[in-house]
Amino acid sequence: MMDHDSLREQSGAYALGLLTLSERREFEAHLETCADCREELRELAMVTESLGRMVVPREPPAGLRDRVMHAVSVPAAPARSRPRRMSAAPAWLLLAASLGLVAVGLYAAVLHQRVSQSEALARRTELILAAADVKRVDLAGQDAAPNASGRAFWSRSRGVMFTATGLPPLPKGKVYQLWVVTGSAPLSAGLLTPDAAGHAAAVADMPPDIVPLAVAVTIEPEGGVPSPTGAKYLVGAV
Repeated sequence: MMDHDSLREQSGAYALGLLTLSERREFEAHLETCADCREELRELAMVTESLGRMVVPREPPAGLRDRVMHAVSVPAAPARSRPRRMSAAPAWLLLAASLGLVAVGLYAAVLHQRVSQSEALARRTELILAAADVKRVDLAGQDAAPNASGRAFWSRSRGVMFTATGLPPLPKGKVYQLWVVTGSAPLSAGLLTPDAAGHAAAVADMPPDIVPLAVAVTIEPEGGVPSPTGAKYLVGAV
C-alpha cells in the first residue's frame, strides 16, 4: 500500500481518469480519510474549469446564423406544366444555395476552431498534470492583490500550467504577465487577461534545462515585456 505522499502525487492522474481500476480504488479509499487530498482534488477541478476560459471566444460574424438559416430554407421553384424560357430565378436560387453552403462552411469552421483550441489546451494540461516530474507551486497574493491566489504545475519535460483567481481588473493598456524565475533571469511564460471574476490561466512550454526558483505574476504594458518591470501580484517559490 502506498503512503500519503505517493498517493497525493496521483491526484492529477485521478482527476484526469488516468489511473487503473486498482489504483483508483486505492486512491478513493485514501480520500475517505484524507482531507488534504480531497482539497487537492477540489483545486484540480478549478484548474479544469479554468481551461474553458483560456480560449479567446471567436464569435461568428453578426447575422451569419440568420443568413445561413435563410439560405437553406429557400423554397424550391414551382413546377411548370410546359417548357418555358429559363428566367433569372433559377440562377438566383443557385447562387443563394451556393452562398448558403459557403456560410454554413464558415460557421462550422469557426466552431471547429474553438473546439480544437479547447481540446489542444486540455491535452497539454493533461500531459503536464500526469508527468512523473510534475511539481506544484502555490502562489500568494502580494500587496497589489492580497486576495488573489494562484497555482502552477511545473514539469521539466512537459512545461508549465498556471491558474489564478481573485486578480483585480486590468487598467486600460495593461496585461498580467506570468514569469518563471531562474538564477539567471526571469523567463516569460505568457500573458494573462482575467475574466470578470478574476480567473486567468495559461499553459506554456519552457526550456528543459532551466532550474526554476519561483513563479510570479506582474502587471505590464499591453503586449508584454522581455523582463518584469511592474508590480508583483502573485509570487510562489518552487
